[in-house]
Amino acid sequence: MRIGGFICSAVLALVVGVASPAAAADAPEVGAKSAYVVDSAGTIHFGKRETRRVPVASLVKVMTAYVVLREAELSDTITITATDVKHATSNGATTAALKKGERLTVRDLLYGLMLPSGADAANALARRYGPGKTAFVAKMNRAARALGLSDTRYTNPDGLPTPGNGGYSTAVDQVKLAERALDDSTFAAVTGTKVHKVAKTALHRAHTWRNSNKLLSRADGVLGVKTGYTRAAGYCLLFAGERGGKRVVGVLLGDQSERRFETAEQLLDYAGEQIAGG
Repeated sequence: MRIGGFICSAVLALVVGVASPAAAADAPEVGAKSAYVVDSAGTIHFGKRETRRVPVASLVKVMTAYVVLREAELSDTITITATDVKHATSNGATTAALKKGERLTVRDLLYGLMLPSGADAANALARRYGPGKTAFVAKMNRAARALGLSDTRYTNPDGLPTPGNGGYSTAVDQVKLAERALDDSTFAAVTGTKVHKVAKTALHRAHTWRNSNKLLSRADGVLGVKTGYTRAAGYCLLFAGERGGKRVVGVLLGDQSERRFETAEQLLDYAGEQIAGG
């Protein structure tokens, strides 16, 4: 029996006021610096330094998508600027390979934002729906407060190191955000997609965006959600899946690149076992 795991779950149950699984001592080993897993009934299946404030890299883009989905029409068209492209390339960020002058719908840009984690798409969306990044980040922080994410603050719409490492959040807050975001059918459809193709038109080039979330291909019932990496944040993974008729949402912060997917799969299956065991 892993006594430490049992004590962690007991403390969580007392603090949060929700019953935790009796067999929590058998939880998988988790090497991430912070982690948290909960199901749609409110049962906490795992916690590790879950209230510690840390940078969360591109998990920031979950809030970007959340705000955009409340500000925009999916059919809105946005023209990509040289600034959008330069923002990603000059910062060494992941991109959706957008080009100056292309005009894409918000729906497609959300795929470019979430699947390849395009900082160029993030910049274009924030520029339009702030309008401007400063106003958009203010909207992100207002949304965080409205959602009760008291340990979350954003400094940009993409999680890049400048300014301020993209802000900070906690494992608990990230799971809360994902739970709310997944209630939006468009967000769920986007983050659960492995590959999204945009056919060439007179307005834009053809694009093929592949989801960086390998969990979608290695486990059944996976719903999403988002990967992230910066040197300060380490490798991060916000994940969700269906287990035992319940939605299980979890996060790993400060992990290793490939290990995060293996650990997430184990945590989903572990939560499923606990749900099945009542």
